Amino acid sequence: MELMDALYKRRSVRAYTFQKVDKATIETLLAAAVQAPSAMNTQPWVFGIVQDRDLLQQWSDRAKKFELDRMTPESPLYEHRSAFEDPNYNIFYDASTLIILYARPVTAWAAEDCCLAGQNLMLAACHLGLGTCVIGLARAWLNQPEVKRELGVPEEYEAVFPVILGYPREPAKPVPRNAPEVLFWRQSA
Repeated sequence: MELMDALYKRRSVRAYTFQKVDKATIETLLAAAVQAPSAMNTQPWVFGIVQDRDLLQQWSDRAKKFELDRMTPESPLYEHRSAFEDPNYNIFYDASTLIILYARPVTAWAAEDCCLAGQNLMLAACHLGLGTCVIGLARAWLNQPEVKRELGVPEEYEAVFPVILGYPREPAKPVPRNAPEVLFWRQSA
């Protein structure tokens, strides 16, 4: 698959088969992720990987409770609270793998650098026929001090880019995209 094909084909996948992604494939994706640029070549990313559906279901339940407990009518997610109350809703969509990109606090741009690495990972996954979906909803829960302690994550590290990975149950459907909105474009005469 050519890069431009992957850019146009990659979509968020929310339905996966039960097939587990093998270790060699994950290592290939991590190797692609770390090819991303980073401010002053600091390469601030570190990875956490979970390949346990039962554990991911437990984490989903805990993350949903965490969000419900802090939700107010002014919260951006308030209109979706019924999903968080639904015991059948899994925020990780029953994917076989969760990869969490953590930012070490080495520069002010560490989080952005991790997002660049995450995009590399997702494009490489698309190239290999895998589906991905960023689970931003998990970030706040993953960044709680008690969750970091449970996982052995240093307190100063920040979970920036939790992304699920697996074999799509069906091909992702194209999603319409808006045309680029150019705010300004200045040129010399």
